[in-house]
Amino acid sequence: MSNVKKFAVILSGCGVFDGSEIHEAVMTLYAITRKGATYEIFAPDIAQHHVINHVDGSVMNEARNVLVESARIARGKIKPLSEFNPELFDALIFPGGMGVAKNLSTWAFKGQNCTVIPEVENAIKGMHKLHKPIGALCIAPVLMAKVLGNVTLTVGKDATTIKALETLGAKHQQTNHAQVVVDEKNMVFSTPCYMLDASIVDIAEGAKAIVAEILKWI
Repeated sequence: MSNVKKFAVILSGCGVFDGSEIHEAVMTLYAITRKGATYEIFAPDIAQHHVINHVDGSVMNEARNVLVESARIARGKIKPLSEFNPELFDALIFPGGMGVAKNLSTWAFKGQNCTVIPEVENAIKGMHKLHKPIGALCIAPVLMAKVLGNVTLTVGKDATTIKALETLGAKHQQTNHAQVVVDEKNMVFSTPCYMLDASIVDIAEGAKAIVAEILKWI
């Protein structure tokens, strides 16, 4: 049996304002591979909430699909999230980006009163039931708080998000770059990335740190 550990990476589109944060996604894939592990990439096959012009921030009059957009980052090697099986993976990880809060959930619009799409909720609960690690970068820890409730995590130092998370029963720890909060009971791992002012080097260090920490537990 192979000792190579396998991550599932869930993306939410392509682009910080309406999908996955590209630096976080790419650096996560790099960190996994650099550590000698492997990955498969998944995304829900759903309509994107909206499309943002990343030059001026305006909403564009067009429609896109989350799976199709995520495939840009995956270089086409991606599967619909409906095909995810927690039995086949050692760890699950979510890069951040507003797609987490707009496509995977409605956090961007409803905060702690949001809903999480069923495929994402099932993936998180499936890994949690098997006591396998779940990693969350940037804003992605909000999914853990909404789905699992009483978890310990970090979104850096963002006061508004911290308050919302705490209303869901989560315990928050303030962090700086490349610090990882580990909830041993729930096997949830989180790091702030672009929730803090950051350079791409900071993002790389954060991705490396969370992947390295997860690998200690599998």
